[in-house]
Amino acid sequence: MRVVIADDAVLVREGLRLLLTDAGHEVVAVGDAPALVRAALELRPDIVVSDIRMPPSHSADGLSAAVEIRAHWPQMPIVMLSQYVVLDYARELVGGGGAATGYLLKDRISDIDAFLAALDQVAAGGFVIDPELLRQIFATRADHPVQQLTPRELEVLELMARGLSNKAIADELVVTEGAVEKHIQHIFAKLGLVADADTHRRVSAVLALLDSGLAS
Repeated sequence: MRVVIADDAVLVREGLRLLLTDAGHEVVAVGDAPALVRAALELRPDIVVSDIRMPPSHSADGLSAAVEIRAHWPQMPIVMLSQYVVLDYARELVGGGGAATGYLLKDRISDIDAFLAALDQVAAGGFVIDPELLRQIFATRADHPVQQLTPRELEVLELMARGLSNKAIADELVVTEGAVEKHIQHIFAKLGLVADADTHRRVSAVLALLDSGLAS
């Protein structure tokens, strides 16, 4: 697939370019937020992968660029990379659209297979959130509906947030796919997600968790 990557650190940018090229992808690499917006809107790639902190201001310019790209092309698959979990960044990313979205720590890149799988998931319209973000929400929101979930249901929700399929979750937890499906249905019920032909409840379960957990 065609990928636009953006990072002001040359070593990171070139490392990502080589990693994705070796995986068979066509890559365009840029080093600042304005160049990211131009490349994304001109080339219309299959996915954008960008650092959050970039020039020109070296603050959240990458995230602002993602929001601008989504304003012109709402369906653009975007994965944001961050050195640290910042809940405010996650709030803005979620607010800009749920599907075809990823928020990952840069440490995840070291697990190449998992990183590439996350990109494939987002490019296909999925939603992938770094497990550390979920752990922070779990730990800080005692009044959150997620507290109703059992430890096993929390495990399943975390794996859903990482973009794993039911089969992959079953393999990870060493249970049957039927057991995973039951856990997911319980998660939907406890989070108040009723069946709706117009709603992808798998994505909505993670979005509901993030949106409620990040609300002020």
